[in-house]
Amino acid sequence: MTLTVFSFVGFTLFVAVYAWYKTRSENLSTKEGYFLGGKSLTGVVIAGSMIMTNISTEHLVGMNGSSYKNGFIIVAWEVTSALALILAALYFVPKYLKMGLMTIPQYLEDRFDASTRSLVAFFLLVSFAVTLLPIVLYTGAINLESLFGVSEILEVSRQEGIWFTVLFVGVLGSIYAIFGGLKAVAVSDTINGYGLMIGGILIPLLALVYIGDGNPLNGILQVFEHEPQKFSVIGDADSVLPFETLFTGLIINQIYFWCMNQTILQRALGAKNLIEAQKGLLYTGVLKLFVPFIIVLPGVIGFYYFGDSLISEQDLVYPALVKKVLPVSLTGIFAAVLMGAVLSTFNSVLNSASTIFSIDIYKRIIHPSVSDKNLVRAGKISATVLAVISIIVAPLVSNAPEGLFQLLQQLNGIFFIPIASIMLAGFLTERITALAAKVALIVGLGFYIIVTFVLQSDIHFVHVWGIEFVINSVVMLLVSFLWPKHAEDSKKIRLSNIQLSQWKYARLVSLALVVITIAVYIIFGSI
Repeated sequence: MTLTVFSFVGFTLFVAVYAWYKTRSENLSTKEGYFLGGKSLTGVVIAGSMIMTNISTEHLVGMNGSSYKNGFIIVAWEVTSALALILAALYFVPKYLKMGLMTIPQYLEDRFDASTRSLVAFFLLVSFAVTLLPIVLYTGAINLESLFGVSEILEVSRQEGIWFTVLFVGVLGSIYAIFGGLKAVAVSDTINGYGLMIGGILIPLLALVYIGDGNPLNGILQVFEHEPQKFSVIGDADSVLPFETLFTGLIINQIYFWCMNQTILQRALGAKNLIEAQKGLLYTGVLKLFVPFIIVLPGVIGFYYFGDSLISEQDLVYPALVKKVLPVSLTGIFAAVLMGAVLSTFNSVLNSASTIFSIDIYKRIIHPSVSDKNLVRAGKISATVLAVISIIVAPLVSNAPEGLFQLLQQLNGIFFIPIASIMLAGFLTERITALAAKVALIVGLGFYIIVTFVLQSDIHFVHVWGIEFVINSVVMLLVSFLWPKHAEDSKKIRLSNIQLSQWKYARLVSLALVVITIAVYIIFGSI
């Protein structure tokens, strides 16, 4: 245990000291310096930070728990991300950088009106506080409690041990985000990101080596022969993720998440130029194709080891597998990598939330003439409040029937799809009015909550996303037809002076990502 604790503390301190060293000369008193890393981020840093903002313990715990129960069909969440990242790199981010945006809601004011911007900003803050942040904290606590036996050390119940771990991780993550700004978050994410890729691949590799008596290829064959249907990527109509959902709500969700999500795109908005932004987005697409080896394959291996014994507690599969195959000498370092995964997502979301609050609510509504210094202070205070709320809510998300990752996706749909609807409408047509956008937001949100959580219909929630998107589109067209905007209502999009030279390999890398994504479904779809 001494070696475990020493290596855990050592790696965690190394990341913190390195992040401080790389950002010690940054000017964090300006809004660009604090919220956008001084617009100095490179492609490698952007990709590392994006992958760590996206992949955390809600994936390691939640998705591996889901694949243990459902197999490789959930890989769609990951491989289709590459296609959305292509759209972000080639279409959306060039527009955002040309407009000089600091937040995505800023676009909504430019395209619609100020109240639409404020409404979406409020929705986003609520979604961060009651969905993503609590689930990230709780899944991280499950892993760390399992590896260190916090409840045994403190001589408390397991649930109390998890709560104490939530509190510890929440406070530590808050320190990163509140005092370091985006640059510190991004730099620490880069180290943790590549550490997670290496450490995450090590777990299934060690398991397959043990299963195959030293030969991982024999190991994967044994796992395959034990339950071959687990390797199919084509979900049945009654499965946790039917194949048809790829063409209904899933594509809308992916477009929102990778092309319109402040938490993800804030890294691209902080890029040195468009070339570095495109590199970062497409590098992330490449990494996403390797991610299933970390967050899907271990769950299937877990079924080989544990059978049906953990079906009712699927979110415990990944911690159990780690304890089974990881040498004690590496436990501390791997726990530090897991801690980094939790912190990276947690502090990234906090930083994005404070940016939205400061720029879209505080400066626009509460104090329009605020100085940069006081604006940064308001961001720090809002991040602190949000962190406290998420720590309180975190223990309440346990015991999700279909696992924590599935719960996260269901909750995300409350806000993601309505926002995606009006964003896409704003980009694709000038006819949609500000009134139509606001009506669609409310209608879409109400429709999804009623169908999914009140009526609890048998329609898969991802299909509901697709239906909701169509309803929102019809509502916007109808309202815009009945109450059309006048010529004086037309908005002028702000333009920045940034150079928008394209990365010369952007289209080639994009084509390769499309081919590989299709190949995954052709190869694994035949199983």
